[in-house]
Amino acid sequence: MTFDVYGFSNKGGRDYNEDAVGFSVDRDSGIFVVADGLGGHSYGELASECVKDTILRGWKCEACNRSEWLQSRITEANNNILSIQAEKNTVIKSTVVTLAIDGNMAVWAHSGDSRLYYIHDGWINIVTEDHSVAYKKYKAGEITRDELPYDEDQSSLLRALGGKERFEPEIFACKKPIEAGDGFLLCSDGAWEYLRDGEIAIDMYKAENSKQWVELLLLRMMDRITIDNDNLTLLAVMIR
Repeated sequence: MTFDVYGFSNKGGRDYNEDAVGFSVDRDSGIFVVADGLGGHSYGELASECVKDTILRGWKCEACNRSEWLQSRITEANNNILSIQAEKNTVIKSTVVTLAIDGNMAVWAHSGDSRLYYIHDGWINIVTEDHSVAYKKYKAGEITRDELPYDEDQSSLLRALGGKERFEPEIFACKKPIEAGDGFLLCSDGAWEYLRDGEIAIDMYKAENSKQWVELLLLRMMDRITIDNDNLTLLAVMIR
């Protein structure tokens, strides 16, 4: 089993990019990360880079309990952000979504509203659930899924890295083995808010490789984004 991976990140309509994206693969194992430094906090780019670097630096390919491993790396990333806060005397925070694959087993974790989509057998099987007030409203039936990006509480997060509380990730171990033909998309809210779930799966099956998958998604987004759009980041992983 091999990985076809492509990452894209852009500052969008903002002055600078506070998103971070990275991955590391070795044979049939890999780690993939997207982090989004929260807007409205100074040094947001430091927070997202800290999260990405902490997780990638800790990557080891030997067998271990990946759920526990992801928990420990995200906890360390949170502690590192707290150290930067103390050094800079300011509050910085970041979301995170990360995927670990060993052979045919996948585990992922997220804190905040950066998302992972898992495409298998022609369908999006799983999408991470945002840790936001808007998503709570959607789950309660107060708004529709299509209304999520436009809700006034979309940016009000219930979890994020950069605090002593409410940073804990939600971790999911895929119960069934992943297969050749499966795909994963990790992205920040600046990307998913312009895409519908079905479009993500459709474009994966249209694409010959992960780069083309991302390009097809970007083409859809270009017709929808506004001039002041947020930073946007996509990390596509196709299993060969």
